[in-house]
Amino acid sequence: MNRRSFLAAGPALGMAAFPAPAAAQSAAKMKITRIRAYSPPNRNQTFNQSDMVVTVETDAGVTGIGEGGSRDMLEQCAGRLIGQDPLRIEYLWQDMARSWFYPPGREKLHALGALDLALWDIRGKTLKVPVHALLGGAVRNYCECYNTSGVVAGVSNRMTLRERAQATIAAGYRAFRMGAADAPRGTTTYNTRERLNQLYEDCVQVREGVGKNGDWCIDFHQRFDLDEAIRGCDLIKDLAPFFVEDPVRTEAFAQDLPILRRTVRVPIAAGEEWGYRWDFNQLVEAHDLDFVRVTLPNVGGITEMRKIAAMCETHFVGIVPHFTGPIATAALVHTLAAYPGPVLMEYNNPGRVLPHLPVCLEFREGKLYPNDRPGLGVELDFKPLTQVMEITQPGPARPVYHRPDGSITNW
Repeated sequence: MNRRSFLAAGPALGMAAFPAPAAAQSAAKMKITRIRAYSPPNRNQTFNQSDMVVTVETDAGVTGIGEGGSRDMLEQCAGRLIGQDPLRIEYLWQDMARSWFYPPGREKLHALGALDLALWDIRGKTLKVPVHALLGGAVRNYCECYNTSGVVAGVSNRMTLRERAQATIAAGYRAFRMGAADAPRGTTTYNTRERLNQLYEDCVQVREGVGKNGDWCIDFHQRFDLDEAIRGCDLIKDLAPFFVEDPVRTEAFAQDLPILRRTVRVPIAAGEEWGYRWDFNQLVEAHDLDFVRVTLPNVGGITEMRKIAAMCETHFVGIVPHFTGPIATAALVHTLAAYPGPVLMEYNNPGRVLPHLPVCLEFREGKLYPNDRPGLGVELDFKPLTQVMEITQPGPARPVYHRPDGSITNW
């Protein structure tokens, strides 16, 4: 009996038909019914660092949790989701991004990403697995972290840079991060020439604090023009920074970073203000960067982040995501746990208690750990939250063009 006739004869041989998994059966009928947004206590008002809480509800009783965006941006994207199957994540991403004719700017992409996080949370909860399992499973036991300016227990601004760097490494962090000679306290005047003169002395202190084999990194905060960035990198190259972050203005990355890469001998990280992969793919392909700073939900969520990760892996570029809200940070841990390339995460809130998030991050001794709870592994307490948006009806009808095979193309 060949394979085909054997399978056809299955029932006659007493073989039970293989039923679809229960999760798949229920998922086939699942539809998005309501999307809400909530303001947490002491909400971060900065665009693209928003910690607005987003929930995507379904008629199967599964609710996904995301974070980010603003009310106006969320409303337009959310209207595209009502009545849709939440497990068609890639299709929904394409629809939200392409149905409005103009490509999404960074603020809208941030809101789209918040909804995307919630969709991945729904998928994990439906299948009863953590998000990192959906991405191929964790390849690392934990994500190493760095800390900015020594925000750890027992550290104060009265301590020297050397003492703060030493305390950060002692607390278990992989690296200490510093700013590029911040302006003197009490003034907002920033004299770049003066600050560059101070830069080397500060970095010597930090190198002494982390020790011979410790790691430290520095953020130039886009404060310097190209010639000044070159001088700054040259001043500190022998102190072996882990990376120099955002050495020039974001607007000048495409033209200045390739020049900088060919000129200086320090690792370069950039991109915390970027959106999705088209912003920087040429720089990654040319290896004009050693680390990208893209983060969630800014890039458009996990759907876009995993594509960026594949691009970075192909070109041996690491990922050092910018800090973000706690739910998005939990999503980063899941996403980067499955990325085999170099990873270093920014985390400055050890011991912080968030009343609306009784269950969220697993942080111990300078490291963030992936959890095995379904979805993102985040639980909400709604009592401290203030609802600011509710969407239950589809948004205005938009003509969406599809190729003959059903995939979306531009209108």
